[in-house]
Amino acid sequence: MATGKDSARKEGDQRRQIQLPPPHRNFDRQVSLETGFAALFEEANGSKSAAVSPRGSKDRRLLSRNGKSLGPTTAAAAASVAVGGRYGSRRGDFSMFRTKSLSKQQSILPIRKYSGNLQNGEDEAAGAAASCDDSVGEVSVKSVPAGRYFAALRGPELDEVRESEDILLPKDEVWPFLLRFPINCFGICLGLGSQSVLWAAIAASPAMSFLHVSPSVNLAVWLLAAGAFLLVSLTYSLKSAFYFEAVRREYFHPVRVNFFFAPCISLMFLTVGAPTWLAAGRPHPALWCAFVAPLFLLELKIYGQWLSGGKRRLCKVANPSSHLSVVGNFVGAILAGRVGWPEAGRFLWAVGLAHYLCVFVTLYQRLPTSETLPKELHPVYCMFIATPAAASVAWKAVYGEFDAVARSFYFIALFLYISLVVRINFFRGFRFSVAWWSYTFPMTTVSVAAIRYAEEVPTVLSKGLALGLSLTSSAIVSLLLISTLLHGLLWRSLFPNDLAIAISRRRNSSATRTATSIRERRPPANKGNEIKRWAKKSLATAIGNGNHSAKHES
Repeated sequence: MATGKDSARKEGDQRRQIQLPPPHRNFDRQVSLETGFAALFEEANGSKSAAVSPRGSKDRRLLSRNGKSLGPTTAAAAASVAVGGRYGSRRGDFSMFRTKSLSKQQSILPIRKYSGNLQNGEDEAAGAAASCDDSVGEVSVKSVPAGRYFAALRGPELDEVRESEDILLPKDEVWPFLLRFPINCFGICLGLGSQSVLWAAIAASPAMSFLHVSPSVNLAVWLLAAGAFLLVSLTYSLKSAFYFEAVRREYFHPVRVNFFFAPCISLMFLTVGAPTWLAAGRPHPALWCAFVAPLFLLELKIYGQWLSGGKRRLCKVANPSSHLSVVGNFVGAILAGRVGWPEAGRFLWAVGLAHYLCVFVTLYQRLPTSETLPKELHPVYCMFIATPAAASVAWKAVYGEFDAVARSFYFIALFLYISLVVRINFFRGFRFSVAWWSYTFPMTTVSVAAIRYAEEVPTVLSKGLALGLSLTSSAIVSLLLISTLLHGLLWRSLFPNDLAIAISRRRNSSATRTATSIRERRPPANKGNEIKRWAKKSLATAIGNGNHSAKHES
């Protein structure tokens, strides 16, 4: 008798433990994927969640939208979710940006697709991990299109992630130093290298002889520029060796691709501004060939994309940094004049002029198909000065005189310089960035052009203008050098996480990923069954129509 009562009591307890599944929950606002899965699984596994957390289902947090909102990417993390845990803090998977030949895992293994209906919370957690791993895995396989950068990033340099976007790496974790070292650091070499050219011109120019500048100033600046170039080149070479996928992403970036011209331009600046004791005669033509060859090959690639009218056509990707891809032609022409190859310099000058006109008109006209530049004026607009000033100096180098053509380009650069100076208030209130260095060499280049003009027109006004421009550019470079040292050595804020390289190939917001995961979890339709069902319906319809017509006739 007692046994029957015990069995009945056990059956009653089991019935009370069985609970209906919770209804589908709709969120009243857009939340991150991590927050959504945490809330849904906590409701589905209420008792288990209460056992894990002493506060039960009341212990919920709405997490910020960052790289962690992608949820678990490992089987261990998925298993922890299946037993009622939340998506805990995970460490970033930086191996996705590693060079393939050096990575232990050559490629991310494909996760099997779940074709059937998901039965419980464990399968749903595994399916979420699978979909997240698929989105992460495509980083090392396919490149990010140019339009995706404009859609996911904002700012004059496209280095800030929009609020509605998730990234592949966590924001609140410090990334490896090489991943945080951008190609923009070669702007330091551009600024210091152009200063060596400036002080070499001041020391050797008869128009500036009243300053009595010693050649030792040029030597000190040149050594500083050469040391900075060696340091930056070595660091970025290590990044290319260990994190080549990150370098590829910088190459496909609409703004940073132009900075790949910076190493060659910096080397040409160092050659032109070399001290007299180091290069007493003409530089060897082999130097010109070594520096211009990679620049010319990169130009064929970039200019070909502009000309072909594809996804990276000029009206789509044009920005003030595009002047870097043009100014290298004029700097190469200056070096060609130094090595004694004026015809090669004239060829580069013509190529640079043709593409400068295209870039200048595109940026000035702002075609409807082009991405709108930010309203606030940023030091990036100093790039407008660099190309006409370099064209003016290059004409003097390859043709031997500062005639009407050289003066015309100098006056264009001078007008653009003045138009930026009168809007000095727009340059305030911006966060310091290492990319600012790239905007110092345009002011230095226009100072060199002013010195060449003062040599042809030796008046008090021309000499005073050359002196004022030279001192201004040197002062700005000095301030940037001090700021760089303070941010890098004292405050350690010079290299924040480079979020621009961690965007996904497709928009992976919470709503998009949820809809995609729902579509992927649907069982695939059996085409054979569909055809049989359609044939049966058609046959039944035909028989029914025949019977109806026969009755009507009778």
